[in-house]
Amino acid sequence: MDKDLLTIGAFASRARLSAKALRLYDRLGLLPPAYVDADSGYRYYRAEQTERARLVALLRQLDMPLARIADVVEARGADAAALLATYWDGAEARFASQRALADYLRGRLSGRSSEMYEKFVVETAEVPEQVVLTEKRHVLAPELPVWIPGSLGRLEEGAREAGGVTGPPFVVYYAEVSVESDGPAEACVPVADEAAARAWAQGRGRATGVEVRVQPAQRIAYVRISKAQVAHPQILAAFEAVESWITERGLSSDGPCREIYFADWDAAGPDDAVCDVAFPVR
Repeated sequence: MDKDLLTIGAFASRARLSAKALRLYDRLGLLPPAYVDADSGYRYYRAEQTERARLVALLRQLDMPLARIADVVEARGADAAALLATYWDGAEARFASQRALADYLRGRLSGRSSEMYEKFVVETAEVPEQVVLTEKRHVLAPELPVWIPGSLGRLEEGAREAGGVTGPPFVVYYAEVSVESDGPAEACVPVADEAAARAWAQGRGRATGVEVRVQPAQRIAYVRISKAQVAHPQILAAFEAVESWITERGLSSDGPCREIYFADWDAAGPDDAVCDVAFPVR
C-alpha cells in the first residue's frame, strides 16, 4: 500500500468532514477513496483529494442536493461556476417566494386578513359565450410558470388557424394547485371558428391532448393585479378577497376560479395590469 495514503480519520480531519460524511460521499460516487483495503475494507485517501472534499462540504452548506453537487465537482472552471450560478438563481427565487408567503401568513395569523383584502378592488363583468381551445393537465404549483405559457402558446398557434384569438386567454383551476396538490388546471384560448378549431385539435393538437369546448356566458367577480403582484401569495390573497366579497353580498360561486391574462408577460412593465383572478358568480 502507498505510504502517502491517509487513513479515513486523518483525511476527515484534514478535509474538515466527518468519517460518516466521507462514507456517504463514497457511496454516492462524489468522493471515492483512493484505495480500499480488500481484507479490512478500510478506506484511504490522498492529500490532493482535500480540495474536492472541502468543495463538496461547502456546496452542502448551500443546501445543494447531492446530485447537483456531483455535476459541479465533475465540471471544470467556468462550467462549474455556471452550474453553481444556475442553482443559486433558483434558490434565490425560492427564497423570495417563501419570504412573500411568510409575509402573507403573518397577516393571516395576526388577524389582518381583512386589511389585506381591502387592497383589492373587486369588480364584476359579463363574459359572453366563447368557443375555446383547451389543454388540461395535473400540475403542481412550481410547474405552472413553465406549463402556462407553453400551453397557451400551443393553443394560440391553433387559434391562428381557427379564425384568430377572440378574447384574453385564461386558466381554469378545477382543484387546488400547490406544491402538494396537482389540480387539474385547464389552459383556454377563445377562438372564432369552432369547426376549424375542432379540425386543428383532431390533427396537430392531438399530441398534447387539445380539446374544444363551449364556455357558457357567465358573470364573473374579479380582481385585476399587476405583474409585480403575480406571485403565489398575492394571487392567493386576491382570490380570497374575491371569495370574501361574494360571501358578503350573499352571492354564490358558479364554477371554478380562473386567471385571465391581458398582456404579453415579457412586454409588460412592472406595474402593468396583466391578470384578473376571478370567480363566476350567480
